[in-house]
Amino acid sequence: MELDRLIRERYSVRAYLDKPVEKEKLNRVLEAAILAPTAANRQAFRILVVSTAARRDELKRIYPKDWFTQAPYIMCVCFLSRECWTRKDGKTFGDVDAAIVMDHLILAAANEGLGTCWVAAFDPKAAREVLKLPGDVEPVVFTPLGYPADKAGPKKRKPLDELVKYETW
Repeated sequence: MELDRLIRERYSVRAYLDKPVEKEKLNRVLEAAILAPTAANRQAFRILVVSTAARRDELKRIYPKDWFTQAPYIMCVCFLSRECWTRKDGKTFGDVDAAIVMDHLILAAANEGLGTCWVAAFDPKAAREVLKLPGDVEPVVFTPLGYPADKAGPKKRKPLDELVKYETW
């Protein structure tokens, strides 16, 4: 799909079909995600691919909405605190890197006809327990990955002149 159309048509899917995702599509989505730029090219992110079929109840501890576990997969993008780049003022960029990786992932998924929904309002303690994350691995964002069972609604965006400034504030 053309990039402009892809960006305009991608939406947050909150209902998924009971249909498996082909391994080839999953791999193309993951390949696109790992091509994301990262601060100082540290690539301090990791993507967890979790099959939902046998784990729906425990995965709902992470995020309780039913649609979260409808898709065949849940993806979690994390960063490794010991590997991410840190600016001189102390700001670490692991969360920024993870966001860019997730953006690549959701756009690649939409290009494959798959749906996603960015989920940041999850329970980090439950995520650590359910996914058995080591202490230096920070979960940043989740998304289901599967075929949409709903349709996009209208996108509500603020006007360009409200969101974009030129030269100075």
